[in-house]
Amino acid sequence: MSDKNEGYKIISDNRQARYLYEILETYEAGIQLTGTEVKSIRAGKVNLQDGYALLRDGEAWLINAHISPYTASGQYFNHEPRRTRKLLLHGLEIRKLIGKVEQQGLTLIPLKMYFKRGWVKISIGLCRGKKVHDKREDLKRRQDQRDIQRAMKNY
Repeated sequence: MSDKNEGYKIISDNRQARYLYEILETYEAGIQLTGTEVKSIRAGKVNLQDGYALLRDGEAWLINAHISPYTASGQYFNHEPRRTRKLLLHGLEIRKLIGKVEQQGLTLIPLKMYFKRGWVKISIGLCRGKKVHDKREDLKRRQDQRDIQRAMKNY
């Protein structure tokens, strides 16, 4: 009887992506990092909010995700905070994603970064942008759920 979340340590969560995009599918990918990036990630210095993924030449790339420079290291050994990082996906997954992104006009957005059995993993979502009325509808539904919970608690 093991816990479902056993072995996972969430480092960064892109909560705004769930508000701005409708998430159709999620994929787990490894990420190619340097030593100072891993140390900075262990310290929790990651921001995925402006990040997105691109598929180029049969490879997946994470663009514009910010990993702060490691403070205990010298400037020479440190990394560029917003450098392009390679995502490690299976070839079949990449071919499937290329078809969906090009034909349906979808976007790949990083949803969360976490440690799984000592390795840094990133969860990317195949997303479609929400319209303003969809966002309002979600806010209304969430507010209604809160009101129902409040009424049930007081009852």
